[in-house]
Amino acid sequence: MNKTYCPSLTEYKRRLSREVKIGDVPMGGLNPIRVQSMTTVDTMDTLGSVEQTLRMVEAGCEYVRITAPSVKEAQNLLEIKKELRKRGCNVPLIADIHFTPNAAELAARIVEKVRVNPGNYADKKKFDIIEYTDASYAAEVERIRERFRPLVQICKQYGTAMRIGTNHGSLSDRILSRYGDTPLGMVESALEFLRLCEEENYYDVVLSMKASNTQVMVQAYRLLVQKLDEEGLQPYPLHLGVTEAGEAEDGRIKSAVGIGTLLEDGIGDTVRVSLTEAPEAEAPVAKMLIDRYTNRAAEAKPIVAVSSQLLAASSSGKEANSQQLTANSSDNDSSPIDPFQYFRRYTREVLNLGGQNVPRVIADVSRLPSVEYADLRCAGHLYSAFLDKFQMNDLGADYLYSGQRPVPFMLPNGLKEIVDYSAWLDAGQRAEHFPALTPAEYAVTAARHPQLNFVFQNLGSLTPAALDQLRADSTAVVILHTDNAHAMPEIRRAFFELINAGVTCPVIIKREYPELQAEQTQLYAATDVGGLLLDGLGDGVVLSTELLSERSKEEWLTTLDQLNQLSFGILQAARTRMSKTEYISCPSCGRTLFDLQETTAMIRKRTDHLKGVKIGIMGCIVNGPGEMADADYGYVGVGKGKIALYRGQEVIKKSVPEAQAVDDLIELMREDGKWIEPVKLEEPVGV
Repeated sequence: MNKTYCPSLTEYKRRLSREVKIGDVPMGGLNPIRVQSMTTVDTMDTLGSVEQTLRMVEAGCEYVRITAPSVKEAQNLLEIKKELRKRGCNVPLIADIHFTPNAAELAARIVEKVRVNPGNYADKKKFDIIEYTDASYAAEVERIRERFRPLVQICKQYGTAMRIGTNHGSLSDRILSRYGDTPLGMVESALEFLRLCEEENYYDVVLSMKASNTQVMVQAYRLLVQKLDEEGLQPYPLHLGVTEAGEAEDGRIKSAVGIGTLLEDGIGDTVRVSLTEAPEAEAPVAKMLIDRYTNRAAEAKPIVAVSSQLLAASSSGKEANSQQLTANSSDNDSSPIDPFQYFRRYTREVLNLGGQNVPRVIADVSRLPSVEYADLRCAGHLYSAFLDKFQMNDLGADYLYSGQRPVPFMLPNGLKEIVDYSAWLDAGQRAEHFPALTPAEYAVTAARHPQLNFVFQNLGSLTPAALDQLRADSTAVVILHTDNAHAMPEIRRAFFELINAGVTCPVIIKREYPELQAEQTQLYAATDVGGLLLDGLGDGVVLSTELLSERSKEEWLTTLDQLNQLSFGILQAARTRMSKTEYISCPSCGRTLFDLQETTAMIRKRTDHLKGVKIGIMGCIVNGPGEMADADYGYVGVGKGKIALYRGQEVIKKSVPEAQAVDDLIELMREDGKWIEPVKLEEPVGV
């Protein structure tokens, strides 16, 4: 199986794509990674669209997408463009098309780029199960090609670029019947259109593989790159995005998990972060993600496994143990996993880590000036003085790491503590404490906990001797860390070393960030940790930060609370541990039939205690049952003031008045046994 989908798994190299000219702002090739977003104003509101576009450009948008659901909106793109040019704004405009080929053909004569969705451009989605013979399938493909051909010819004539944008949730019934709801189906949906473009000698094409499920999204982009190469097609530039990412912190984390994972491997030529917020809020987030890679190649340290270093030493005549030079370690850039399909790394269970357990969250309180009962609220454990007991919320950490200063009181039931090895010895090797050893301590010490021992490791410390020791130790859990700027690929390489050596101990991913803006920490941690989780690598996470000593204790606690919430948010965004309600909400556009931000906030207020329930909130039928893909319930605009409610992809109630729609949604959950009444926790001490 060809697993190649990026230039290198260990060295930062950007995939070199074909350059596509979009107005005066070319994409791909050696150009910077571009930023784009989409207007939310009704396209028929010319001045409103112009004013919003100007705000978006001011915020950093290099391309602006505008919906054209029918011919009249496509025609009005000309008026919007005229007014923008009159005001000195030359930003390239992109027409967003669903269902209406005639609108696309008109828009292609006006704007610099059109976006079409192969799932609904000339195909259909009615959730019908259709049995196709090879002949009937081929005939249907040919029908679609002939419907698509005029647009290709118009784009070629007018010098208009095109994005063939597959969405996971809007794959046609035809594609689903043959490929299922899979990344391969997404890729094939786009390739059908792309092959016709190449037959017509039209190459100004951009591709995208968007999904709300980050695992599916990343796998689809990787598979697309591999298939383009396999078929000898042009290396077209890629537009990255996670559809319906949501709002606020959750939306940013989810976007970074998907987009950042691909950027780490040099994949992507333009980015759109889809937030349920004003579109001008999206560009700064996209730019923050992109800017991390501006100097990545220069800042990164070489990623070379110890076993590869030993092999090099042996080949140059230096002393090395030939028994340590295994065939598995001969290729430093090889992958032992399938990058196109999710499989969690096999691990043995050690206490409640690894095996079939969900990934665990460790809260690092080792730098707190002191630890009191009330301080544990930063780890999701709230102490009630009235009840004289702890209560844990849905984001309660599983372990505390206290370093050299063990917590001086009995921890609440279920919460476990990790302490440095020397402190564990000094504390009398208490049963409820688990030691964390350095590689040097682990190599020589005999005194260990009989059930669970944590070992700090990095790629450089994973020597053949260390791998042998870990393989034989049924109590070991590795805490894997790095100080390399190219962090995610280095930790991934360390995982590969463990897999190749047959080491099955659980692994906690540790990342530490210097003093960054809170949003930078969100995006960087979501990328570094989320990118590993998407490949099934990791049995837990611990996030740490360096805070200046003059910071107050309250500032420490606030930051640690944010890191704890961030850890759970990353696990949820990567679909590896569901600890809260997930909202799959579209970012709004000119098609939206209600105030998405206000409605999302209202639904969140009523339902954010429903752990693990996924609710899709879609502004129109285009982003309706298909786009919310695997949501449990859907709230979809179908007309002014009218809502359709879905159970999965089945419509349950049509044309519900907006004023009663949330109540009806809750009643639907109640009927399904998914509704629970919210419980208010006692206020913790000090709050």
